[in-house]
Amino acid sequence: MSASAEKFTRQTITHVEPLTPSLFILRTTRDAGFRFVAGQFARLGVTKADGTVVWRAYSMVSSPHDEFLEFLSIVVPGGEFTSELSRLKVGDELLVERQATGYLTLDRFVDGRDLWMLSTGTGVAPFLSILQDFEVWEKFERIVLVYSVREGRELAYQELIAGLESREYLADYKGKLTFIGTVSREDYPDTLRGRITGLIDNGELEAKAGVALTPEHSRVMICGNPEMIDDTRKLLKARDMQLSLSRRPGQVAVENYW
Repeated sequence: MSASAEKFTRQTITHVEPLTPSLFILRTTRDAGFRFVAGQFARLGVTKADGTVVWRAYSMVSSPHDEFLEFLSIVVPGGEFTSELSRLKVGDELLVERQATGYLTLDRFVDGRDLWMLSTGTGVAPFLSILQDFEVWEKFERIVLVYSVREGRELAYQELIAGLESREYLADYKGKLTFIGTVSREDYPDTLRGRITGLIDNGELEAKAGVALTPEHSRVMICGNPEMIDDTRKLLKARDMQLSLSRRPGQVAVENYW
């Protein structure tokens, strides 16, 4: 076996679900030896018609205990990888690197009472994986998932999110999760109108959650487009909330693999 072949496994696509013309869910088989921590990502490879392989990092939506891997993707206009990925169908092959990575995991925080998960678009993926795992429910008293999109139809996994607290293994934690959808380009039922940064700045997000963002009690995970991450970090820094590092525990963790 060549070195390149040892680096990845070949998985089969078992489910493709278009959500909008530019948003879709992809599910694949999972190699028995593939391990990851909820919140991590894997590099995926698609073989083009000319035989070359293009790679991109994708967070797992599925939990570490699922027997499959699931991913949420957009189609980037003219994007080399997503154009290829969006053409795949059930039965096609997807390459998955053997080593998962990423630091948007619960071990970034040594303490904290309230966990905020701030996401835009497909950045919700690692949070869905974390929420399907047991640890987060045991570690925090309050969990606030904020999911921001441009149009209401882009709010994926609503059934999964609504059903989390009904799962038998999470029965003892009912009432811990608050879900807040935000839509920036239209008014949409049961959501806030605006961007995450604006809703933090004007206080609407905290009012909706019924809990304050404070350095003493809040721990914040952020995943989404780089501009949102940078702007949100600045807002939180103004509240004395710092990036959590191995040498200096803090209140904020980010994932940015764009």
